[in-house]
Amino acid sequence: MKNAVILVLLFCVQIGYSQKPRARTLGIPFDGTPGKFNAITDVKGVEVGYSTIISGQGKNVRGKGPVRTGVTAILPRGRNNNPVYANWYSLNGNGEMTGTTWITESGFLETPIMITNTNSVGVVRDAVLKWFVETKWYKEDFWYTYPVVAETYDGFLNDIYGFHVKESHAYEALNTAKSGLLQEGNVGGGTGMMCLGFKGGTGTSSRIVKIKDSTYTVGVLVQSNFGGKRNFTIAGVPVGQELKDTLNSEFKAPPSYQPGDGSIIVVVATDAPLLPHQLKRIAARVPIGVGKMGGRGENGSGDIFIAFSTANATAFQRQNFTKVDQLPNDLINPLFEATVQATEESIVNAMVAAETMEGINGNKAYALPHKKVVDVLRKYNRIK
Repeated sequence: MKNAVILVLLFCVQIGYSQKPRARTLGIPFDGTPGKFNAITDVKGVEVGYSTIISGQGKNVRGKGPVRTGVTAILPRGRNNNPVYANWYSLNGNGEMTGTTWITESGFLETPIMITNTNSVGVVRDAVLKWFVETKWYKEDFWYTYPVVAETYDGFLNDIYGFHVKESHAYEALNTAKSGLLQEGNVGGGTGMMCLGFKGGTGTSSRIVKIKDSTYTVGVLVQSNFGGKRNFTIAGVPVGQELKDTLNSEFKAPPSYQPGDGSIIVVVATDAPLLPHQLKRIAARVPIGVGKMGGRGENGSGDIFIAFSTANATAFQRQNFTKVDQLPNDLINPLFEATVQATEESIVNAMVAAETMEGINGNKAYALPHKKVVDVLRKYNRIK
């Protein structure tokens, strides 16, 4: 009875904040301690904005829709242009994240991170450059930069060859970026995405860790569009196998879909003082969280991850020497664990928040059935 009352109270609080339940609201167990908002925005300074584009229904008419897509913007220090140490990692590279070559070379992320659909990377990249000019992001008269834009494929639900993402949508995502509580599910770049046999989308989570006398935050945001239902696992329970005949996605017209097609983009933020080579190690732990959920890095999947640190605010210098702090490698394990935990929960949050969506030609991806999931977890004694 006590547990039931707690769950009801959590549900009421969640409704008051975002109108959508989250994984913890359902009682799904996770390891680790989340931050205040259980979001990437628990890392101080990080802001996230969305542009969500939903219109039309029925038969796909190229250029007219139906449209189920959008753009997500992650600003590491908000509108303060102060580059952060960063690095990236690819589990399977059937996808795109622009700007990563210079991140590898320089060790810095100098721009916001944008996420959209596969065919809109170019327009979003160009829009970010124009946004820099209009907002005077760079103070110098002459500058160069390489916007970071990542993608996953929403063409099973969205008129992806209609090119509906415009410059204005990238601007909207950038200009509405904020800290605090975030929307999840069918929002931003995650609008038309599917995941592990159900509707996917945008999700986020965070973890608080203590290393010696210091407390650090690790925040994760995912655009989740990967995996086959047969491998879908929550808290060690084979949910996909238990629900294999429940609410299977409907594909009434091309393109055809094979289980495992799709991608996942993961952004990891932390305020721990990590250098670029250490952030590469953080990004390389993301696949463990993806794998716990059922991801296998399939051939048709673009699984690309980026990590950055908001510590060392004076690290980026063009002419002057500077001093930076560095966490010893021997103390980094709690951050690895936090990354795995927050990645896993972010994916579940995306699926819990996502709603059933019908897209082009009547193709349909169903929302994760909350009660059935709880019943399955209870069957395996993961929920009391």
